[in-house]
Amino acid sequence: MCGRYNLIATGQQIMDHFGLLSLPLHNPDYNIPPGQKILTIVELENGSNKAVNLHWGLIPSWAKDRAISSRLINARAETLTEKASFRNAYRHRRCLIPATGFFEWQSADAAPVHDTLAARTSSQTTKSKQPYHIHKPDNSLFAFAGLWEQWQHDQETVYSCTIITTAADAKISPVHDRMPVIIVANDYKRWLDKKSTAVEMTDFLAADAYICMQVTPVSTRINNPRHNDESCLR
Repeated sequence: MCGRYNLIATGQQIMDHFGLLSLPLHNPDYNIPPGQKILTIVELENGSNKAVNLHWGLIPSWAKDRAISSRLINARAETLTEKASFRNAYRHRRCLIPATGFFEWQSADAAPVHDTLAARTSSQTTKSKQPYHIHKPDNSLFAFAGLWEQWQHDQETVYSCTIITTAADAKISPVHDRMPVIIVANDYKRWLDKKSTAVEMTDFLAADAYICMQVTPVSTRINNPRHNDESCLR
């Protein structure tokens, strides 16, 4: 799954990377949990891209209330066309979710990802799960594959999103059996294209999107979503 990530790039870096002309108010965020608004890139009807803030936790248009949101922070790539919660959004409402890293937790009884780290992580893993930060070496930008929805009830309208996940690769699987789908930059336009409703998920599961990723142990300070500063990456 993907239940926590960060976006520590500047607003200008985000605009340059995704070819945007403007951006909602943005501050670097070291610890982003579900249930809040997150920066998301969608394609408009005229084919241009726009950055918007959407609620993380999908609310399908047919939902009776917002409670379902907490159960739909992720969507499994293998079943997008089968699940009523996701299949329409997969055809018509795909989005990109900018990130500079994400976090996963390794169970306390598992061997450390790197044997050389065993000594400094053993004291933490005996007490709780060991968190890992998964990121590019320079903490540069990339994008998760996402879906978005519009939900209306009475006078309330909520725009929400979810992050698509897939089976973890060899580098990430020692930490967790799932990982977010990362869209490579050359595929941004194709993933967002509203005119294309028959996209194949397998076309976007590019192995090279993960080759350069590093898996770095960090402090359990990240466990508390109220902690949101550079120390979350130490």
